[in-house]
Amino acid sequence: MPNRENENHDDAIIDEQNIKPEIGIEIDGNSFNHKFFETLESLSKTYSQRKTAKELKVSHSVLNRRIKNAEDKIGEKLVVTVGSGSELSEKGYELLELYYKYKNRLEDREEIIIAGGHIITGLLQAISYDLPFKTLIYSSDDESAYELAKQDLVDILALDDPLLAFENDLNFTAIAYDHLVLISPNHGKTVEKIGDLEGLKFIGVKGSAQRLAWSTLKEENINFTIEREVKSQFDAFKIVKNSEDYYTFLNASYFNGNEILKNETRHVISLVQCNDAKEDIYNLIEYLLFDGQTKIGEQGFIPMKPWKTR
Repeated sequence: MPNRENENHDDAIIDEQNIKPEIGIEIDGNSFNHKFFETLESLSKTYSQRKTAKELKVSHSVLNRRIKNAEDKIGEKLVVTVGSGSELSEKGYELLELYYKYKNRLEDREEIIIAGGHIITGLLQAISYDLPFKTLIYSSDDESAYELAKQDLVDILALDDPLLAFENDLNFTAIAYDHLVLISPNHGKTVEKIGDLEGLKFIGVKGSAQRLAWSTLKEENINFTIEREVKSQFDAFKIVKNSEDYYTFLNASYFNGNEILKNETRHVISLVQCNDAKEDIYNLIEYLLFDGQTKIGEQGFIPMKPWKTR
């Protein structure tokens, strides 16, 4: 009798490279599958339910139902409307970070995992195809990315503002300079001198270098108010442009605006190496400091002065 257990054995061999685990998480007795977390991940990058539905190849009604069902289970809003787009709420970002936490633990990747602020990760994503390294880049705010770094879930922490590194005694490497520009509503007042900022209402951006602008205004005894705070500079830009009263300061590398506080808001964007086990991490940072400086400059940032080898 033939041993049927051994028949077509070669056909039964599974190529492990074709195995892709999908993450599902149970929270307070409620199950959330990978499609829900993929929705959060996409929305955190597109800021548009329409674009997310297109990216995930589902109808807008299916996407809305997926979000609504999750919000009913959680009992909190996970997606909020900002201007003409959508943004994850604080709870939405919290769930997305939880997803990344377990996803990174499950996957054994060759790629260098980078998490950080929207500005610096946007730069790294823009030049990622030219990098001689495999990378996975997650965009958030500095503080949220730092929480992931403290759990050993990222290889590189990317900071829009070095303040977090100073506060937590982190050894960081500056890769470029940037400064802030004033963004005004379409019919806003003309601002020619710092005194013209008196009494303006601002939209703040969490984890950005805006602290430099606020401290300058305070030093100059300029009265101003921060009406609300958002997580993304892109959301702040949309809010200002759709309003008549709000202003904001955003990074000059991404936005055109009034450079009235150019010198006062000059700052570095930087990287913190969190994983010493991968040699490629050190090599990537070295590449960005030397050969990558031209590409960084092409993206609107001010490159660091060329380093001389000893």
